[in-house]
Amino acid sequence: MDTTTHHDLPDLFCQLGLPDSPEDIEQFINQHRPLPQTLNLSEAPFWNACQVAFIREQWHADDGDWVVSIDTLNAALREHPNTAELPQACPS
Repeated sequence: MDTTTHHDLPDLFCQLGLPDSPEDIEQFINQHRPLPQTLNLSEAPFWNACQVAFIREQWHADDGDWVVSIDTLNAALREHPNTAELPQACPS
């Protein structure tokens, strides 16, 4: 039986000491994306030392309580904010 507790994004933002309302989370994501694919989430320049330590520790934790919410945030920060702004391939 899986007794792991998975936390959602508001829980993660609260744990990181960030405002955790849906509007605040959306604003944070919009402000900091797109995060380059070559940059680890914990290496993003907007985290403080305590936030970096928490993200790294929880990402590698055996119980995985925070992995789902960290992965959700990671994916959201890598999405391009407006697909119309993406470079388009030249027509052949």
